[in-house]
Amino acid sequence: MPDLYAVIDKLEKNRQLEKQEFVFLLDHTTDSLAQYAFEKARKTAVRSFGNKIYIRGLIEVSNYCKNDCYYCGIRRSNSCAQRYRLSQADILECCRKGYDLGFRTFVLQGGEDPWFLDGVLSDIIGAIKQRHPDCAVTLSLGERSRESYQRLFDAGADRYLLRHETADSLHYSRLHPKELTLESRKQCLQWLREIGFQTGTGFMVGSPWQSHENLADDLLFIGELSPAMIGIGPFIPHHATAFADKPPGSLEQTLFLIALLRLMLPNALLPATTALGTIHPRGRELGILAGANVVMPNLSPRRVRKKYLLYDNKIADGEEAAEGIENLRRRMTDIGYEIVIDRGDYRLETKLDWSERGQ
Repeated sequence: MPDLYAVIDKLEKNRQLEKQEFVFLLDHTTDSLAQYAFEKARKTAVRSFGNKIYIRGLIEVSNYCKNDCYYCGIRRSNSCAQRYRLSQADILECCRKGYDLGFRTFVLQGGEDPWFLDGVLSDIIGAIKQRHPDCAVTLSLGERSRESYQRLFDAGADRYLLRHETADSLHYSRLHPKELTLESRKQCLQWLREIGFQTGTGFMVGSPWQSHENLADDLLFIGELSPAMIGIGPFIPHHATAFADKPPGSLEQTLFLIALLRLMLPNALLPATTALGTIHPRGRELGILAGANVVMPNLSPRRVRKKYLLYDNKIADGEEAAEGIENLRRRMTDIGYEIVIDRGDYRLETKLDWSERGQ
């Protein structure tokens, strides 16, 4: 049996592993191995970013969605969801408040709501950029046409988050209705890269039927894509979905995967997600100590925060809320990190082909 710690050392050096090596690590993870990976991941993050933690202001623009993903609380067939969508004025007011609080990146996230046509979104992006020219705009609005992505980029959007959720086609089909395919999701990610977006992807940890082989495929796909941003978080069930009785993903496994991703992509922007904070009161701090370097407090209007419920018990107050930024700042200081007022752009390193790393 290979030495587990030597495999972590190999990943740190080469930024890649074979699939069977990733599976081996996941099959034999121990507390001491995880701590070894966390320490290396922290050092790697500090080499790239210092002790800086970047904040993004999350604005959940709509919980309408045309899709019916089996795991999602805002799926179109959930008749119990209290639907809403924010107006341009609402969104601009969120940005105004966020700017005053120190945010220099705004993330517009929502379901795939057909109301947000390209023209509507372009007007919103242009207005944000006009009022806050020193800020970045990130979009997380699902699958669109290449022409749509191009128009949004031309309007001034800087980044786009589109989680692939799982890199295995069969597993993807068990989580999504038949009209949604992994092939289409990957095509969208390719378009986003080609257009020039700082592109982000990611996956759920512990989703139904997920195997360690699936997770290894996720890591290999991310290594090949080399995204600017990677968002992973534990699967948490929602009571109004087909997966209501499925167990949640593991905090420990999520943290271990964050560490592996940091060793793979030292310059990536890696958030400590809301889902981490939901399953553990110190989940955000634990994510940072595993190698993450981004937090995304909620800037959405208070009246809608509890309506954007992708999974049960999603946190929306306290340090999760943008108004709690000073408490969050103290919590980061307590573990040796500093929240900075900065766009926190991806630092492009010399692109090295996945097959050439470590040679």
